[in-house]
Amino acid sequence: MNEGRRAARRQVLQVAAKLLEEGGSEAVSTRAVAAAAGVTAPALYRMFDDKDGLLAELAAYGFEMYLAEKREALALTPDDPVADLYRGWDLHVDFGVQHPAFYMLMYGTVQPGRRPPAADEAHALLVRLLGRAADAGRLRVPVEQATRVIHAATTGATLALIGEESERDLATSARLRDTVIASITTDPPASSGSDLASRALALDAALETGLTTEPPAAGAGVPLRDTETALLREWLQQLAG
Repeated sequence: MNEGRRAARRQVLQVAAKLLEEGGSEAVSTRAVAAAAGVTAPALYRMFDDKDGLLAELAAYGFEMYLAEKREALALTPDDPVADLYRGWDLHVDFGVQHPAFYMLMYGTVQPGRRPPAADEAHALLVRLLGRAADAGRLRVPVEQATRVIHAATTGATLALIGEESERDLATSARLRDTVIASITTDPPASSGSDLASRALALDAALETGLTTEPPAAGAGVPLRDTETALLREWLQQLAG
């Protein structure tokens, strides 16, 4: 796609985003978007095929907005992986409350196997935050399980708040946040003590990093055969309980 077509597509998405924010997905008809963007209906169809294609692109556009805001805010927080989890929760909920129509499109109309790349990137950001907590010995459960818990809880809390509309109680989200994050994290291990479960999870997270880093940094690879690595990770997860 050349620069001119890319710019035209982006402009149409911005117009459609404005209509979405003002009137919800029902306001994003192909006719309304074409008229507001100053393009013909055939040109719009060439860009997005149909309304479903346009809405899918809008969902991806929403995830890009969400990621940009979240990365910027997390860059300003202290280098504390658990504090980042609390901050990440609040950023997620705040985005949904501030952009309810976008959030409903992004998370309320999920179809298995049809997640935009930006949604995968948002998921990967959460995995990285939890991986840092595991590396620091601060997780009670494996990263994969913690990811599912956080994703389900933040999404549910945000959709509930959007549904409340005029009587939103953000304190409810804060209480749920505190309960959920406390259930998957632990206090920093004492320097003279030994928290076997958190140490096992930290080593498992380090192995995961070594296995997924491409190309591996010098000396950062895992010097084990695949079967040995799988067995070690199974033992570590058993030790973690």
